[in-house]
Amino acid sequence: MTLLVPFDGSELATNALEKASTFGDLLDEDVVVLTVIPDDADYAVDRGWITQGEPFDSERIAAGIQTRASEVAPEASFRVERVSSDEPTATATTNVVREIRRIAAEVEASVVFIGSENAGSVIAPQSSVGSPVANDHRYDVYVVRHPTAEVDPEEISDVDSTTDPF
Repeated sequence: MTLLVPFDGSELATNALEKASTFGDLLDEDVVVLTVIPDDADYAVDRGWITQGEPFDSERIAAGIQTRASEVAPEASFRVERVSSDEPTATATTNVVREIRRIAAEVEASVVFIGSENAGSVIAPQSSVGSPVANDHRYDVYVVRHPTAEVDPEEISDVDSTTDPF
């Protein structure tokens, strides 16, 4: 069984990787971190990989993302796949989704951990890989919709439901 984490370095993807790493440790399963880089500078700017006007260098982007992933889950294996944006009928996001699904099948992923605010939503933005990846029935999906946040026990309003009445 392999746990696959599509990783773009975002806060939600980082949280998904943290959760996958914990699951991998508990279940003694391999964790594969996957970064898909389209040859599209606008996509890289949108993801915060480079700034507007900065030269597009997929090797440098991959190295930076791998460093971030290694800080979160040093035991995970890291893969980078590059996709072409030359297909006239597909967006960079569509190509990324196809590649994630292809790699999920290749590594025989049992669970894909996705950091996405909108995976599973009725309406999803065109730039999100969350919903299309979550729709594949060959694997289970763990969706992280919120960044990790410390919860103060004093702020929990439904304490009675967590207390044993006996």
